Amino acid sequence: MDLGDALSGYGGAPAVEVVVTRLDVGSDALRASAALLSPEERHRASCFAFDRDRRRFTVARARLRQLLAARLDMRSDAVELVYGDSGKPAPARPLAGSDLRFSVSHCDDVAAYAFSLGHEVGIDVEAVRAVPDADDIAARMFSRRESAAYRALDPSAKPVAFFTCWTRKEAFVKALGEGLSYPLDRFEVSFEPGDEPARILRVDGTPGDRCGWTLHSFVPGPGLIGAVVVQQAACEPAPT
Repeated sequence: MDLGDALSGYGGAPAVEVVVTRLDVGSDALRASAALLSPEERHRASCFAFDRDRRRFTVARARLRQLLAARLDMRSDAVELVYGDSGKPAPARPLAGSDLRFSVSHCDDVAAYAFSLGHEVGIDVEAVRAVPDADDIAARMFSRRESAAYRALDPSAKPVAFFTCWTRKEAFVKALGEGLSYPLDRFEVSFEPGDEPARILRVDGTPGDRCGWTLHSFVPGPGLIGAVVVQQAACEPAPT
């Protein structure tokens, strides 16, 4: 599944390409995927307690290499990645000289990848489900306006609204490169039913239409919600 055309230039934003792939592959594809991993990645895969999680990690990392190789005109086994303290993959040299930026997210047996040339990008995918302490999480981590809007929803609408808000926020902090160390209440996103298109409403005291970032939503599969944030052209990152 390739959503690149659907997300290109929306709202004046730079083009962002999204690729969604399945991670539940056969044994031959799994072996081929494992052969593409670095020794460090094979060690990380071996540390997972469950075979299901080892398989998902292996296929997701191999697929990332294949997608990067196709866009950089090189062999998949020549793509080198390094990992930050949070485990986020980043290109190693000589890829570091490329303008290609990317972000990765996976949920169960689905992985989503976002690519953009010269613009920071973040992606997140989640499965919609009932979360027993969702109301408490929203009260603690969402902004006051978001939390109030969430509390006012009908209970039947809350699971979709919660994960719509969460994926949009997660995609933004991943685009910033901050992870969840960036306070989620410092910015606001649209998420209420019928509130489309997806928008960043505020970043600190800056209105969303002047914050330098554009938000997209997409559906990666049944029961799933996805969001992508891409840096606009000629902009400064949001204040940290």
